[in-house]
Amino acid sequence: MTDINNEQLIVVGTGIRATGQLTIETIAWIRAADKVLYITADPVAEEVIRSLNPDGAESLMDLYGSDKLRLDTYADIVERTMNYLRQGLRVCMAVYGHPGVLAMSTHEAVRKARAEGYTAKMLPAVSAADCLYADLGVDEFGGCISYEATDFLLNLRAIDPACHLILWQIGGVGVLTYETHHYPLVGLERLTQKLMAYYGPNHPVTLYEAPQFAGVDPIIGTGPLCQLPHSSPTPNATMYIPPLAKPQPDTQVQWELGMQTQVTA
Repeated sequence: MTDINNEQLIVVGTGIRATGQLTIETIAWIRAADKVLYITADPVAEEVIRSLNPDGAESLMDLYGSDKLRLDTYADIVERTMNYLRQGLRVCMAVYGHPGVLAMSTHEAVRKARAEGYTAKMLPAVSAADCLYADLGVDEFGGCISYEATDFLLNLRAIDPACHLILWQIGGVGVLTYETHHYPLVGLERLTQKLMAYYGPNHPVTLYEAPQFAGVDPIIGTGPLCQLPHSSPTPNATMYIPPLAKPQPDTQVQWELGMQTQVTA
């Protein structure tokens, strides 16, 4: 472990389920920080953080607001973090899941802190992807592509139907603001049309939610792609699409390497 006294900003993740997924290293950093800035809507995770550092824990959830652009919220999070660093405090940012997965503010805080001469690092943690691989039995050996759902919808992104495809934040597709409860599913119909151009209407898709509490099963629902607009994915839902076909072999390379008989996974 890096010497705690040498770090001024440390960014950690609480995992999807704080009970059991907090690493020993993360716990040590939360305890050692002068200020712990945390982002979680999970009351169990919040209680764990506050019990580890009762004097320094501070929620950042007050920076979120209905109809407020998420980019504006992320900028406010970074600025509050930097304000504490500039006061000479050792700061720990603690966020839900993995701090580097779909977490723009954490990456920006590390970059800005380093640019201003502070030491900063990010620790790995359990993400929704890790839970999805385990619960759905997904093996990345044959390749996996993942996109944030709105980013995929609004841009010309590539799809390889021979790979696994994961779309994050499907419950907020087409929405750029933060909403307190359910997001309006304004982009779900158009997303379905875009995907059907690759997979057709009847290819199975799965809506998945990792369990946040010990002893609770994941939420898993599978149906044909054409029925996606009639579903109601929550803000925590992720969509998984299995491969449509096997990859097309590169016979020239296989011949050059003498691997003509090897079967591609």
